[in-house]
Amino acid sequence: MKKSLLLIGFVALAALMFNSCGNSTSKEKQPTTKEVTKVQYTCPMHPEVVSDKPGDCPKCGMALVDKK
Repeated sequence: MKKSLLLIGFVALAALMFNSCGNSTSKEKQPTTKEVTKVQYTCPMHPEVVSDKPGDCPKCGMALVDKK
C-alpha cells in the first residue's frame, strides 16, 4: 500500500516537473534582447543634415523630418 502511494506521488511529481519545463503555448516568450531603434531627423532639402532630435535645418530653416 505504501509503495503504491509512493509510486503515485513520484509519477505525479514527475508529470508536474515535465509540464513546467516544457514550452507552453499559453505564455508569450519575451525577447532576450531589446532592439533599440534610434530615430534620426533630416532636412527634406538637405539630406546631409542629420540630427538625433527634431528641430530646424541650419541651412534653410525647414523643419527636420523622420529619416526612414
